[in-house]
Amino acid sequence: MNLHEYQAKEIFRQYGIPIPSGKVARTPEEAVAAARALASDKLVVKAQIHAGGRGKGGGIIKVQGQAEVSQAAKKLLGTRLKTPQTGPSGQPIDQVLVEVQTEISKEYYAAIILDRSRAKPCLVFSESGGMEIEEVAKKSPQAIRKITFSPRSGLNHTEVRQFLKETKIDSKDIEALSRILSMLAKIFLEKDASLVEINPLVKKPSGDLLALDAKIRIDDNALELHPELASLHDSRQEDPRETEAKKFGLSYVGLDGNIGCMVNGAGLAMATMDLIKLAGGEPANFLDVGGGASQEKVTAAFRIILTDPKVQAILVNIFGGIMRCDVVAEGILAAVKGLGLKVPLVVRLEGTKVKEGKEILKKSGLKVMSAESLEEAAKKAVSCVHSR
Repeated sequence: MNLHEYQAKEIFRQYGIPIPSGKVARTPEEAVAAARALASDKLVVKAQIHAGGRGKGGGIIKVQGQAEVSQAAKKLLGTRLKTPQTGPSGQPIDQVLVEVQTEISKEYYAAIILDRSRAKPCLVFSESGGMEIEEVAKKSPQAIRKITFSPRSGLNHTEVRQFLKETKIDSKDIEALSRILSMLAKIFLEKDASLVEINPLVKKPSGDLLALDAKIRIDDNALELHPELASLHDSRQEDPRETEAKKFGLSYVGLDGNIGCMVNGAGLAMATMDLIKLAGGEPANFLDVGGGASQEKVTAAFRIILTDPKVQAILVNIFGGIMRCDVVAEGILAAVKGLGLKVPLVVRLEGTKVKEGKEILKKSGLKVMSAESLEEAAKKAVSCVHSR
């Protein structure tokens, strides 16, 4: 679960990480009131969405005076912001963050992520922060420095200080930076986060450091332990299909293709999408119905897939283990009849009660194409799309 910038900055403030003075606003009037309270003419109005690249997308506007604050808020609020990270439809702007502008003499990048290869949290740091950090990572990977640490003991000042001494950073800045970076690690561990990021972490002409931006992503599996964070969830920033899928215990991710996929098991779902690509097609989604899908779940899965207007065929790939193929077949037929399915449907069943499941589909009288192997199923689905 992602947090908005203003929410992440409040957590930073609680942990002693310095942030700019700012207030969130949901209307132009609230934005003007925020500007008045901040008592500064030089301000910045920042769209609050769950995506990066806001500056390039026009979602961060520097202003002078309350009149310009109002204009910027009116320009952003109630619209959708499209950035390189949002996809073509963008994300809705329901609130803006009004902050005092910061003079910058230096930009750093800092983040705590999970290093899956070492099964440890990892501090990622660069002396080249800002909007072009992705380009820095591509063109100058040596400028990105990393250090892993124990999830039990965390990352203390001494370790961070030693880590920073290997850079070209002025010794006067190392102490302040080490405090901030060790706090990032503490937030990561205590909040069960999967990402804590500051980009940019800036140095002002006065020498003070500020987290000019803030990004925190919480592990969904840990939200029960953090009700105060779960309450910050903003479903408006998510694909409504993903939100609907969660209600039924389904794992759904929308993609850009035209072949809908319904599969049980994340690994099998990934393999299914790979084979669709190999056959010359494009998957429209990742959808894992889990190991014990009921008729209700199967129907919900079909309904969610069909909300995507790009879908021109559906591929169902089920390996029956705990889930019986005959039960799945009954669920498929009920969903097809109930939803009035109008796109081609390819079904590949294997595993427990597979003979019974195939027989149910065969006797149904409905236009369901059966496939013996996953390769055959993928080719049939792609052929259906290409023949339309």
